Amino acid sequence: MAHADPSPPAHSDRDDVSLRLLWPQWQGTGAAIVKELAPEFPLPVARRGYAVGTAVLEAVLPPHDGPTATVPVTMSDEGLEERDGVEAKAVVVEQLASALEVIHRHNPARITTLGGECAVSMAPFSELAHRYGDDLAVVWIDSHPDIGTPQSGYKGYHAMAVAALTGYGDPDVQKLLPATVSPDRVALVGLHEWTEDDFPNIAEWGIQSFGPEELRASTRPVLDWLAATGCSRVAIHFDVDTIDSDEIGLGLGFVPGGLTSSEVRRIVADIDGSVDVVGFTIAEFIPRQVMHLQQILKGFPLISGASAG
Repeated sequence: MAHADPSPPAHSDRDDVSLRLLWPQWQGTGAAIVKELAPEFPLPVARRGYAVGTAVLEAVLPPHDGPTATVPVTMSDEGLEERDGVEAKAVVVEQLASALEVIHRHNPARITTLGGECAVSMAPFSELAHRYGDDLAVVWIDSHPDIGTPQSGYKGYHAMAVAALTGYGDPDVQKLLPATVSPDRVALVGLHEWTEDDFPNIAEWGIQSFGPEELRASTRPVLDWLAATGCSRVAIHFDVDTIDSDEIGLGLGFVPGGLTSSEVRRIVADIDGSVDVVGFTIAEFIPRQVMHLQQILKGFPLISGASAG
């Protein structure tokens, strides 16, 4: 398994570049699970809800002090077939390559990624691992572990993101990634829902995990783990489905029993106060009300894009 070069190449004096990366990738979520979890929409609409989520995030977040770039993502149905145990492999691999090209163009020291499904963290976190080597840890805030492989029962690419980042992904994906992160420098935070066929990978690979109940009162378990890694930098992945769905449903699926929004805010703030956050991803946001409004407005005069006449 290949890991980051312990001595990454030197960088220019522009080490303060902070990139905001817009990556509205939707193809990584399996069609069957989208149909099951968002039945209120036609399947093509539900699948592309991730792209709507990216646009909403960009609209509502404060202006970015630095360059903003968008990864080209096709909205067509091309390349969605399963291949080598990965659904939509052709298109997600192509878009991964495009994302890496966009990042290379800016050579950023910090990357904020607005997605898209969970696989959008692969390119930025891999690039940061290449830049910082063994000084980078990854905190993956998610209800799910995302440690699936092409041999898993579920073929959705977004559920394979952590596996790929730690070197256990599809060979064509691994060839593209500039670096991987040692599993002992990856922590799954908020984990409380998984498939039994993948769960053993966590212990086998040596990934640390923290369930919501371990973090209700304090972030100390995560901070102690971070200190033990010896890393001074961290990349944080935030899947919005981590927020307890009894409080608010933000993701594709509604998962009860997760971390509350105040707990997630405290965890991220405590990490930010402890180490240097060089990567941050917001993923899996499905803005259902916005999507409902889109459906209501569809075909209205002067809105649909068709010329009046």
